[in-house]
Amino acid sequence: MEDGGGAPVDASVLAIDIGGTKMAAALVEPGGRVGAYERIVTPRPPHVDAEGLWRTLLALIEKLPAKRLAGVGVGCGGPMGWPSGKVSPLNMPAWRGFPLRERLVDRFPGLPVRVHNDAVAFTVGEHWRGAGRGRRNVLGMVVSTGVGGGLILGDRLVDGASGNAGHIGHVIVDPDGPPCECGGRGCLEAIARGPALSAWAREQGWTGETGKELAHDAARGHPIAVRAMNRAGWALGVAIASATHLCDLDVVAVGGGLSQAGPLLFRPLEDTFRAHARMDFAREVRVVPAALGQMAGLVGAAAFVFGGERYWTRG
Repeated sequence: MEDGGGAPVDASVLAIDIGGTKMAAALVEPGGRVGAYERIVTPRPPHVDAEGLWRTLLALIEKLPAKRLAGVGVGCGGPMGWPSGKVSPLNMPAWRGFPLRERLVDRFPGLPVRVHNDAVAFTVGEHWRGAGRGRRNVLGMVVSTGVGGGLILGDRLVDGASGNAGHIGHVIVDPDGPPCECGGRGCLEAIARGPALSAWAREQGWTGETGKELAHDAARGHPIAVRAMNRAGWALGVAIASATHLCDLDVVAVGGGLSQAGPLLFRPLEDTFRAHARMDFAREVRVVPAALGQMAGLVGAAAFVFGGERYWTRG
């Protein structure tokens, strides 16, 4: 039996989620249920080189029980060559131009192997089985050590010329704002990503270190931490309003570590979004927390195989 995308429905997809903090792998069933699951902390130089990192990934995969596979789907931090699957994740310096897809094709001959950006995998997961399920126009956003995104329009993933459509982290929200690692100034990512937000709070006199500490202090009412969350919510709200006017969205699903701050982030986000989304059609958009948590990227990676041309158009 096969689903609409041509994958046998009695087989699982080996789904892989690769980031600078962790690597995760799972067997995902055709309906999107995550079965066997393994994860490991991502080793970093000088403790591992490119080949050592590859061997770590293989060891992780081999912990999963052997089953019939419909294919392999991967979400990996960028930048990357797409759809070639040569990856150079910013927070994984051991891999620069690493031929990840080619290595997986050699490891799993005869199976489709599909590698895309991890924020795109997150978005696809939320559209297929999460907060955007049943809606045709969805923006997914991951707000963590960076700000990434993906875009679904007309019930299909939009890739763009280089696979980077939906990369909302580099929408400019403040032309006079802080410099961004991309070389620009005032990008959403330069303001709202966790490390940047923590650095801003320290400049104001806060004495903590991490975004998690910042959110915790904001929940306790620390005035600088609260201002930092308001700052992030403001930047996100401005960017989402612009994206909504451009793309005529139904749902924006926001995930990633900073989203765990809950109302501390979503309240100023919603207030700012509503203040700037003034067109009638934009007022119906819902901005919601992601529904699948840490599994969104794995579910989306599986959908690259199970979803056929809805989520993958490059063979």
